[in-house]
Amino acid sequence: MEKRLVPAILIALLAVFHAQLWIGRGSIPSVREMKQRLDQQLAKNAQAKLANDQLAAEVRDLKEGLEIVEEKARSELGMVKPNEIFVQVTP
Repeated sequence: MEKRLVPAILIALLAVFHAQLWIGRGSIPSVREMKQRLDQQLAKNAQAKLANDQLAAEVRDLKEGLEIVEEKARSELGMVKPNEIFVQVTP
């Protein structure tokens, strides 16, 4: 009886460990899905960092120079300098 008990216990442990490898938390499919989600999040982070860098550059330009302020006033607000004529062409 003892000769059959040890192999049975070892086989049961092997089955449990094998099941954990394929099913549940930390399994191969779970890890693969987590890696995919990580890659997606890293791509989103890279896009957000690029947008943040562009905004930071724009803020720096607004603080340092008046050229961008004038450009924004002309393009977004339609402002003109004294003695200038504003012409708007519509299609």
